[in-house]
Amino acid sequence: MKRSGNVRNNSGWWAKPGGKIEYGETAIKMVKREIKEETNINIEVWGQLPHTDHIIKKEGQHWVAINFIANYKKGALKNKEPHKCEEIRWFSLNKLPKKIEQTIKESIKNYVTGKYIKL
Repeated sequence: MKRSGNVRNNSGWWAKPGGKIEYGETAIKMVKREIKEETNINIEVWGQLPHTDHIIKKEGQHWVAINFIANYKKGALKNKEPHKCEEIRWFSLNKLPKKIEQTIKESIKNYVTGKYIKL
């Protein structure tokens, strides 16, 4: 998802779907819900990667991303948050855009090197 100019940080950068966890919600339920809400895609989570400390120094922000691995189940890819996201696309690992967020870079590195837990 390419972040639009309406977001508070990393405008113009590619990011993965995500958001706040609701009270009492598990992290796996949260990632399934957020991906469905933002992209119209249903997923099946099968693995967990190490978390990412996403620190944006110039903004004075520190975000913690819980990173999962999932398989696509169903749904047509759709930008359901056009106010936050100006574009949504699939990319192969060898053809990623240059401006990808730290959470994506670290997740890919950990996945490729086998640093994940099967759930």
